[in-house]
Amino acid sequence: MTMHTDTLSPATASDVQPVLRVRHLSVTFDTYKGPVQVLHDVSFDIARGEILGVVGESGAGKSMTGSAVTGLIEAPGRISGGTVELFGERIDTLTGEDLRRIRGKRIGTIFQDPLTSLNPVYTVGRHLVETISTHLDVSEKEAEARALALLEEVEIPHAKARMHQYPHQFSGGMRQRVAIALALCAEPELIIADEPTTALDVSVQAQIIALLRRVCKERGAAAMLITHDMGVIAETADRVMVMYHGKVLETGPVRQVLDAPSQAYTQALMAAIPSVHQRVQRLPVPEVGEDKAAPAVPWTPKTVAADAAGASVKPLLEVKDLSKNYDLSSGWLARLLAREEKKILKAVDHVSFSIRKGTTFGLVGESGSGKSTVARMVAGLTPPTSGSIWFDGVEKWSPEAQTVAMRRRFQMIFQDPYASLNPRWTVEALIAEPLQVLGITASKEETAERVQEALRRVRMKPDDAKKYPHQFSGGQRQRIAVARALASQPEFIICDEPTSALDVSVQAQVLNLMRDLQDEFGLTYLLISHNLAVIRHMCDDIGVMQRGRLVEVGDAQAVLDAPQHAYTRELMAAIPDIAHVHG
Repeated sequence: MTMHTDTLSPATASDVQPVLRVRHLSVTFDTYKGPVQVLHDVSFDIARGEILGVVGESGAGKSMTGSAVTGLIEAPGRISGGTVELFGERIDTLTGEDLRRIRGKRIGTIFQDPLTSLNPVYTVGRHLVETISTHLDVSEKEAEARALALLEEVEIPHAKARMHQYPHQFSGGMRQRVAIALALCAEPELIIADEPTTALDVSVQAQIIALLRRVCKERGAAAMLITHDMGVIAETADRVMVMYHGKVLETGPVRQVLDAPSQAYTQALMAAIPSVHQRVQRLPVPEVGEDKAAPAVPWTPKTVAADAAGASVKPLLEVKDLSKNYDLSSGWLARLLAREEKKILKAVDHVSFSIRKGTTFGLVGESGSGKSTVARMVAGLTPPTSGSIWFDGVEKWSPEAQTVAMRRRFQMIFQDPYASLNPRWTVEALIAEPLQVLGITASKEETAERVQEALRRVRMKPDDAKKYPHQFSGGQRQRIAVARALASQPEFIICDEPTSALDVSVQAQVLNLMRDLQDEFGLTYLLISHNLAVIRHMCDDIGVMQRGRLVEVGDAQAVLDAPQHAYTRELMAAIPDIAHVHG
């Protein structure tokens, strides 16, 4: 039964109305070529205490729907049809101060990219205290205590000291935790969570999932969970909505959609998810219109390269006793006056491993464990405090390693594509730069051809070459970063969370592409990921890091099947399971 409740307050309307009601929502962008509709007739409800999971490919309209709900679509975009109601009151027509009052207080948003959503000149504590003071009637002391409690709730280590630090001093996963705390601090009625666990390791991800479900259950808040991780959907959501090209394909209870999807595209999406329990050679890539997904290709173990005498060839990369320390002390005068000792953070503590040519070595561990620091030292971006890195018999930090010939053999895919891609360059210029700087192509025509080939490999359109990074979704930006790294066909690629922002269909294609290139050109990968299913699918050997130390190293299948270290067992136990039914 439909009731007219425009005059009802949230308290009374909530008994008969869903928290959020969206009806026939359409969004259009006015371009010089004419209007382009990006959302088509989207309708859904979210009840009190309910979590609606929204899944689909990058660019399907998931984040656009969330932006339309919170009024964050700017010109030339506009809501061209439909209504958005919060407790029966229309909010899609609000502007200015009226809209500002509901953001943060009644609607909390967790953005996909925490580095760009946090003010770089504010401390983390100021972010939280300012938001709490704006929306809640509390004293400054009470706001500070609440801010500290929220940081502890999302498991920020040394929360009291971290209150006075800035966003750039946090790892990607810890910044995401701060963004989650910021969204929850004013006790909102509706939470829009746009990829809230993308940058989180599985242990913290499990804690955040539990936190989100508890908030919704205890406070009666509704949540719209936008994610490409089907495991997170299975463990968190009550209902799921599948989107493609700005349209809703199907909606239903989470178990019904995951176990028996009615649409062929949803069936193919499910088949494209790598399993943490079983390794396959190739993942099926879903396409709209297919009757069913192609079967996965079984895994065949690699044969280790050997020399004429039968002995194993020496590793392509050797990391020996590598350490990186950061001095977090105050200035010498402040230390002298306060009689403080030096504060040294051991980000990487005596790490050693080797990678055989043509294989993939995976580094896993929680956020802040030192994985990305190891990657930056191997790439030559951060000098080590002690230890050495040898690549094909050459010491990485020696003058011999700085030649163009040596640099051509390395590429890196960074964790944060928005920060690593120059916003003033077109996609074509971004992908072409390494080809031109390293002298790989001889003419503009050859460069343009290689750029188009790289874009095709990551399922992007030829026209995308003329666009800029800000014109793409987070997942599409990650594809551009992958295309840039692969275009020069390097020998060794450092992949720092290369698929963390990708939906399962594009992730399957990128992982298949990485495997194909490895088989064709003998590429060697150092793969850093918190997704143990991706690690299982791609890696021959893995190392598990905890607090800067390597606690377990070995054959990937053996370590994941029978982990010896307690921390590795904890990681395996924390993985979101698509077969899980939450209570």
